[in-house]
Amino acid sequence: MGLAGIHSPTQNDLLRSLPAEVQQRIFPHLEIVDMPLGKVLYESGELLRYVYFPTSCIVSLLYVLRDGASAEISVVGHDGLVGVSLFMSGGTTTSRAVVQSSGFAYRLATVRIKYEFNRHGDLMLLALRYIQALLTQMSQTAVCNRHHNIEQQLCRWLLLSLDLLNDNHLVMTQELIANMLGVRREGVTEAAGRLHKQGVIDYSRGHILVTNRPKLEQLSCECYAVVKTEIDRLMR
Repeated sequence: MGLAGIHSPTQNDLLRSLPAEVQQRIFPHLEIVDMPLGKVLYESGELLRYVYFPTSCIVSLLYVLRDGASAEISVVGHDGLVGVSLFMSGGTTTSRAVVQSSGFAYRLATVRIKYEFNRHGDLMLLALRYIQALLTQMSQTAVCNRHHNIEQQLCRWLLLSLDLLNDNHLVMTQELIANMLGVRREGVTEAAGRLHKQGVIDYSRGHILVTNRPKLEQLSCECYAVVKTEIDRLMR
């Protein structure tokens, strides 16, 4: 059985929400692609050739400084699409898009989605609502990184990632998490250790298992709830 037999565009929330007539115009042009951990979809300043609709992977949007330091500004999973700057700025972006959790996604050539977007129909309205949800996540991430401690940031990050997966297991090293949060690895190690002692997570060789999600939500700052509530409101 090929990839087309085990994957469907409707595994992506945005694609599933489109009316049937829009799906009929778009779906024949979608291409399923493997998204291994660490794959870079585009770098800052690159012209976007495709937009990506994740189904089982998670993609991080990172801002990278000149010295190589980076920090995550948002995550995208089956709830949305990667490449929203195509609709806003002529096809380039200041962020890097890299696969945070492996899986699959559908990609669509930019000319195809721009044509559908410019029809000023259902896809445009849905994309604009998703962009608003993404902006909420970005702004709340900036506030969280400025005012909350590493443990709270880690809790928020874990919860947002879990919402985009089908289980409570993440494959992610502490070094990669530190790069996402823009903090030192030692800080993530200490925060993860405290969560482990409280019975919230188990961690071994790059595998994180969340064993007590209600407790994780209690330990998180309000930033996760703000983002989750807005996403549910906009994309319901």
